Amino acid sequence: MLTLRNIKVWDTDEIIDLKVPADGTLFEDGARGADGSAVSGDVEIDATGLTLAPGFADPHVHFRDPGQTYKESMVSGCAAAASGGYTDVLIMPNTVPAMDGETIADPGAPGAREVLDAGYDSVIDYLQHYGAAHDVTLPVRYDLCVCASKGRAGREATDLEHWRRYMPGVDDGSKDTYQLAHPVTAISDDGSAVTPEILDDVFALAKASGLTLIEHCEHHDTGAVNEGPVSRELNVPGIPEDTELKVVARDIAKARETGVHVHFQHVSTAISFEAIRAAKAEGLPITCETAPHYLALSDEALLEYGTLAKMNPPLRSEADRKATVAAIADGTVDLLATDHAPHTMEEKALGFLEAPNGIIGLECAYGVCHSRLVDGGFISDKRLIELMSVEPMRLMGHEPTDVTALLDRETDASQEPDAKRVLDLSAVRDETADGIGLVVLDTAAEWTVDPERFHSKARNTPFGGWKVTGLPLATIIGRNLAFSRL
Repeated sequence: MLTLRNIKVWDTDEIIDLKVPADGTLFEDGARGADGSAVSGDVEIDATGLTLAPGFADPHVHFRDPGQTYKESMVSGCAAAASGGYTDVLIMPNTVPAMDGETIADPGAPGAREVLDAGYDSVIDYLQHYGAAHDVTLPVRYDLCVCASKGRAGREATDLEHWRRYMPGVDDGSKDTYQLAHPVTAISDDGSAVTPEILDDVFALAKASGLTLIEHCEHHDTGAVNEGPVSRELNVPGIPEDTELKVVARDIAKARETGVHVHFQHVSTAISFEAIRAAKAEGLPITCETAPHYLALSDEALLEYGTLAKMNPPLRSEADRKATVAAIADGTVDLLATDHAPHTMEEKALGFLEAPNGIIGLECAYGVCHSRLVDGGFISDKRLIELMSVEPMRLMGHEPTDVTALLDRETDASQEPDAKRVLDLSAVRDETADGIGLVVLDTAAEWTVDPERFHSKARNTPFGGWKVTGLPLATIIGRNLAFSRL
């Protein structure tokens, strides 16, 4: 049993003791007790100054499994998430084959054999049963996002009947425990915006299913980086900022027409934030996210980090970066997501025109965001936890763990009113324990981002060497310590 004495509850500042079964810790990162030994048996730690919060959730990750497991796998991606303090993630549908609910027809197609050899005939079934198929226990809970178009090709909308049964609350009696644990909770063609040809059909799918449309709100046919002085200095074709606004404005109009909830991913420009503010003021069902790289970096980072700073949407101007921070501070941004996008360093070395877009982000997101937003005086520690824990969980259709409610349920009624309360997770009832997701944070920790120590297979980040503050020390799922660096 691991006991954390005098830990602070994130939203009430109550000081409590937390007891967590630690013998079944899935993996550790240099976990050490007070005497320098690995955490095992009964260990007590003085957690004064540490914070207990609902686990982080990321509704925008790419784990490359199946089809590109040389970049990332479910195992390495979930390990990266847990080490970053995440208890829940939403896996985007640009797997290979795409996560469209279709039965795999061509066993010779890229990635098909990984699914078929595991005994499944669709990517959704394969990912839902990943733990059983590979005999692994993953340290993170995950939901799935179905494609908006078949094959994610943008030509034909997916068939609702091919994936509706995987949704939460839809039970024809055929679901097993794995399918219930990893439902389809959103629809998207992330990596690409929904094409105009199928826009009406995709909105109709979202309306009929009740799923949120998660929209990659950017489209360009040419260009590699943000259009402006930096693109001209690099002599690289530029992408105008209105490529994002065009998709945002189009989908806001469609949300007004249909009532469908649209969530815009990785918003990066001042003009898009203005359009989203106006839509929210109108009462439309619009939410949005941005990512750590858009609040911490501008396109000037391309001059220092090269293709490690190549994204889609691209890093924008310094004025847009400041507008992104302002949109976080004023509440226009509903949540923060990483858009964790693993690539090999060899791929990233191909140059601006050929290198793939994206960076990894799960393992340093909290530190980067805390340093820039909390230390920068723009938001509070509590607001950052809301942006990384509470709001993402709700977007995914889940409720974040309410620490005080757990304490109220589990505290002995005979306890003295002023006595310090103890949350003993080993004693929590099964039906309650299943939904627990917690993170232990050291909000004052100063550390240096070292990609070589990441649990992800990938190293493609411009944040290597950055000195940041705020470190997740432990990730707890159910009654168990899923990850620890205590």
